[in-house]
Amino acid sequence: MPHTKSDTSPSGDASARAALPVSPLLQSTLDAAQLPLQVAVINRRTLLISALAVALGLASAAVAQILAALIAFFTNLSFFGQFSTHPRSPAENHLGLLVLVVPVLGALVVGIMARYGSRAIRGHGIPEAMEQVLTNQSRIPPRVTILKPLSAAIAIGTGGPFGAEGPIIATGGALGSVVGQILHSTAAERKTLLAAGAAAGMAATFGSPVSAVLLAVELLLFELRPQSIIPVALACVTATAVRYTLSGSAPVFPMPELPEPGGGAICFYVALGLIIGLASVAITRLVYAIEDRFEELPIHWMYWPALGALVVGVVGYFAPHTLGVGYDNIEQIVSGRLAGTALLFLCVMKLISWSIYLGSGTSGGTLAPLFTIGGGLGAVLGSAVAAAFPELGVDPRIAGLVGMAAIFAGASRALLTSVVFAFETTRSMAGLLPLLGGCTASYLLSSYMMRTTIMTEKIERRGVRVPAEYSADFLEQVRVQEVLSQPVVTLPADETLGQARAWLHQRNQETHHQGFPIVDAAGSLVGVLTRRDLLDPDHDETQPLRSLIGRAPVVAHPEHSLRQAADHMVRNRVGRLAIVESAEPTKVIGVLTRSDLLSAHRRRLEESHRRKRTLRIRHPLSASRK
Repeated sequence: MPHTKSDTSPSGDASARAALPVSPLLQSTLDAAQLPLQVAVINRRTLLISALAVALGLASAAVAQILAALIAFFTNLSFFGQFSTHPRSPAENHLGLLVLVVPVLGALVVGIMARYGSRAIRGHGIPEAMEQVLTNQSRIPPRVTILKPLSAAIAIGTGGPFGAEGPIIATGGALGSVVGQILHSTAAERKTLLAAGAAAGMAATFGSPVSAVLLAVELLLFELRPQSIIPVALACVTATAVRYTLSGSAPVFPMPELPEPGGGAICFYVALGLIIGLASVAITRLVYAIEDRFEELPIHWMYWPALGALVVGVVGYFAPHTLGVGYDNIEQIVSGRLAGTALLFLCVMKLISWSIYLGSGTSGGTLAPLFTIGGGLGAVLGSAVAAAFPELGVDPRIAGLVGMAAIFAGASRALLTSVVFAFETTRSMAGLLPLLGGCTASYLLSSYMMRTTIMTEKIERRGVRVPAEYSADFLEQVRVQEVLSQPVVTLPADETLGQARAWLHQRNQETHHQGFPIVDAAGSLVGVLTRRDLLDPDHDETQPLRSLIGRAPVVAHPEHSLRQAADHMVRNRVGRLAIVESAEPTKVIGVLTRSDLLSAHRRRLEESHRRKRTLRIRHPLSASRK
């Protein structure tokens, strides 16, 4: 009997085939055929994670209050010899030269906690959370939930020039991770809970829920999906509501009402953003250069923070306002109460103290010090320009606000977080447009000059690649019907294995398919066999191909996305899918292979290259060079 091979879709009139009776065996095969899962955007699991996120918001708000109280307690104990949780600035101390000793004692305690408790308490807080998201499926050891806030409270309470927000963010993230581990959640759900806890910590500290959500998106989630953004947003709303209840809803860094800036002032604020962006690059490199120098010391890393703390004490003796969180410094900068040489001196001293102590590997954060340094630099430059060119209408207070946000935008590349955070914490409408222009300029220059950021440099040195761009999944945008392989090559189910092998040998140079849909006499799909199945020497050549089929066919419809198809392949561990019509599931119209998926990406790259080439040709500077 001659071979029957089809290089097109199975022949026969569709209506006639539909009228043919379907055998029970074929019907059971079709019923068992595995199609890609249709996953709902929001399901019951998302509702559960959202409820947990609300609870995390409450817990993170409580952690923020506890950490603030701990910092106040250690500050009062270290600098004033009092047992009190009433907030007080260490700048008010009267210790004299003894101020050199206090930070060193605190650093020794932190070093011991890091060595015998957990090394994870060292560093900024946010980079460590990012690393757990990217490398450890968002699993953070439970002990970090206790050790991180306690070590940070000791470091800051004994004069460390850090803000409380970094440790609170890290602790909230650790808390979310622990909850996810207890409930045996998926890696994606743990990441969402970690981000929810971290963002809620920031929202509870500053009363800035929107920027906290953006921080989670830009630095922790690396995505923008309903399944993740909804729980994070609910956690931030909850934490902020708790803060409003306990501390009021007034902005953290209040500014007076200011007139809207004119065109000349806007141009200056954008130029200021470029200057601040350059400063953010220099500061990032400075911090890691100092860290590298500490790595070269011939003593155990447990003692490094003590050396850094000695610098903190010396600087604190000459510039007491560099000690502690320094939120009052930021408030004075944006309100215009601190200016001139005093402000410049504070910024320089804060930079020296913070960069060396952070580089030594102690427990501390980056946001408040960066805000102080950037805000001070912006206010000083704004004052100089306002005095030299009064017609521009530059306001040093807005310049300080722009500097504060722009340095974080440049150092962390969290552009939207920086803009919205500065607005939420000051409620200054006049500063919104300058913020957008200045932060974008800083972000632009930083991205051009530096591949990594102050948040990612450390973990990228360890071989961890951090996503720098978020874009829509290309495979989700392409349908299967656009790239499937046609014409389809099928094999008759009743043909013997020997006949199929003879055909393969005869067409070896023409047919490079690795899998073949198996169809019955009516052209209806029965299953799929691979070339390996057909050439397996353990199989009897007299067997019909139908008898070799060991599993239900793994199929997809032409209207499925390539993302659904690719996930379907991975889930079922197959290298190809039989593509069948949704209205007629027995009719094979093509095959989708891994090569077809790669060809879709090749088309994406070609389109991108074509766009870039077109832009180069049309660029006026390119034309002038010719």
